[in-house]
Amino acid sequence: MGTYTITGQRARQMRVIPAETLKRLYARDDARGLLQTAAHLLLLVVGGWLVLETRGTWWIVPALLLQAILVNALFGAMHEAVHYGAFRTRWMNDVLAFFAGAAILNNAGFYRHYHYAHHRYTQDPARDPELITAVVPRTWGQYLFRVSAIPFLLIRARDILLFPLGRRGNVDYIHEAGWPEAHRWGRWLLALYAALIAGSVVFHTDVVLWVWFVPLLIGLPLLRLYLLCEHTLCPESDDGFANTRTTLSNPAVRFVMWNLPYHAEHHLFPNIPFHHLPEAHVHLRPHLRHVARGYIQVQGEIIRSLA
Repeated sequence: MGTYTITGQRARQMRVIPAETLKRLYARDDARGLLQTAAHLLLLVVGGWLVLETRGTWWIVPALLLQAILVNALFGAMHEAVHYGAFRTRWMNDVLAFFAGAAILNNAGFYRHYHYAHHRYTQDPARDPELITAVVPRTWGQYLFRVSAIPFLLIRARDILLFPLGRRGNVDYIHEAGWPEAHRWGRWLLALYAALIAGSVVFHTDVVLWVWFVPLLIGLPLLRLYLLCEHTLCPESDDGFANTRTTLSNPAVRFVMWNLPYHAEHHLFPNIPFHHLPEAHVHLRPHLRHVARGYIQVQGEIIRSLA
């Protein structure tokens, strides 16, 4: 476990964006959220249709890969919604968070409190849940195990099976006040999965399997690779300009991930909604220590660091 460095620079860093500009950037917008949600849903429908239409041919390989990316990109939607940044209307965020989380096996009610702790203790090995639950890869074995998504699936099985029963597993890193929500959303999540399974059996259909579950499993390693780029090789300190990486990538990735690649900007100002993060980047880029061109570049750096 590394040594966490306290710089005390947080207050100064919060003043980089002028107050009047920041006030405007904090504004949420239902219309922008609905447009983004509708576009992502349309892509999922088209991707699912391509999978169903190409079954029995070699074209199913690229179709499944495309749908795998689109399904797992719902992480961006869930993340934005748990921050209440997808919409101005609060309940709309909860609806999106629940269903986007369900699509990637996440109890979004639990994830909200897990993620808030991650923001509060970013890169603190003793208190950041992301560092507590997932070993930062130092060797090829650790890297491949993390990317395999096996640790993710084991943790999600715990959430899905234990939380609805009011149990906590071995979790001690979220606030006590978060557990009622985690347990309640866990029961809703289990009910949704049961309904999907029952409906598939009753109607003798494998559509849900092909348009959702198979692409989900195929894309899980891709999402692990993406998430590894957010903080790996960044210093274990409270320096918001250094402890998080922004990866510019390309417009398509930024779109399906709800601008989450502007990750350092999001960590510095988590109340800025997704559609204003590009403007926040303009103000913050001169101060950021880790700004990468793309995810292949970052993965190359991580791989070169492995023992």
